[in-house]
Amino acid sequence: MRIAVLDDWAGVARDMADWDALGEVEIFTDPIPAADLARRLPPFEAVCLMRERTPFPATLIDALPKLRLIVTTGARNLSIDVEAARARGIVVSGTRSRKTSTSELTLALILHQSRRIGEESARLVAGGFQGPPGRDLADLRVGLVGLGNVGSQVARLTGAFGSEVAAWSPHLTEARAAEGGAAFAPDLTALAARSDVLSLHMVLSKTTRGLVGARTFSALPPGALVVNTSRAGLLDRTALFDWLDRDPAARAAIDVFEDEPLPTDDPWRGAQRRFGPRLLLTPHLGYVTKATWQLFYAETAEAVAAFRTGRPVRTL
Repeated sequence: MRIAVLDDWAGVARDMADWDALGEVEIFTDPIPAADLARRLPPFEAVCLMRERTPFPATLIDALPKLRLIVTTGARNLSIDVEAARARGIVVSGTRSRKTSTSELTLALILHQSRRIGEESARLVAGGFQGPPGRDLADLRVGLVGLGNVGSQVARLTGAFGSEVAAWSPHLTEARAAEGGAAFAPDLTALAARSDVLSLHMVLSKTTRGLVGARTFSALPPGALVVNTSRAGLLDRTALFDWLDRDPAARAAIDVFEDEPLPTDDPWRGAQRRFGPRLLLTPHLGYVTKATWQLFYAETAEAVAAFRTGRPVRTL
C-alpha cells in the first residue's frame, strides 16, 4: 500500500508514529501547490492530511483513481469533500484532538501583548531597561466572540486571572453564557464596546466570514487588543489595519492566515513591518504542540493499519 503523508511542515511526522509496518510511506514536508496535487498523488492508495492545510475537493478526489482512504488529523476537516469521497467508496477517517492547546496559546498572546513582553525583551537586548507599563489581566474586560470548547476554556483561564469575561455568538443564550463562565452580550457591537480584549473563537462559515469588520473595530475602546486564534476569514483584514492606523495604542495578535504557509509577499508581513510590535503574528501555533502531534500522527497511523487489515475505522 502506498501512503502519502502531506504537510508535515515541521518535519516531525516520522518520529511521531510507527509507520514502518504500514507499507510504502512518503512524507511531504513542503506544501504541494494545489495545481500539482492531481499530478503527484495518483500513485497513492491512502492520503493522510494535516487538517485544513491541503484542500481535498471533489475535482481532486476524482483525479486519484487509486485512492481508497483519506485520514485527517482532528475529527472535522471542512476542506475535504466527504460526500464526493463517499460516492467513490473512499473511506474518510479522523483522529481525536487535544482540547487545550489553542486556549493556552490565546492566553499566552493576551499576556504577551498586554505586558509587552517582546518589546521589553528587545529593549533589554539593545542595552535599555524598562519602557511604558503594561496592563494587568486582573479587571481587564475580555470579550469572546464564540463560547464553544475553546472559547469556554479561554473564559476560565482569563477568569482565573481576575478578568471580567463576556461573550457573544449568533446562537448564544444568556443561560449558556453563564454556564460557560461569561456575561451575555446582546450583540457583537455591544460586546466590542465593553472589551479591552476581543478574542475570536468561531467556526468559519458563509454566515461568519468577515464577521469582525469596520463596525466592530469602531466600537472597541481606545487601546484595545484583538486576538484571532480561530480562522482568518472571521476577521476583515483591511478593517483591522485601518483600526490600527486610527488608534496608535491598539494592538493585535494573529495566529491564522488566509494563505498558509504565509507567502513572503503577503500583506500580513507588510503590516507587521508597518505596525511593529503592536501587531504580533505567530505561524498558526494554536494546535502545534508535541502532545497534539503525537496524538494526531499515532492515530493516523492506527487508522491506516486498521484499514489495511479490515478492522473498523473511525469515520467522519
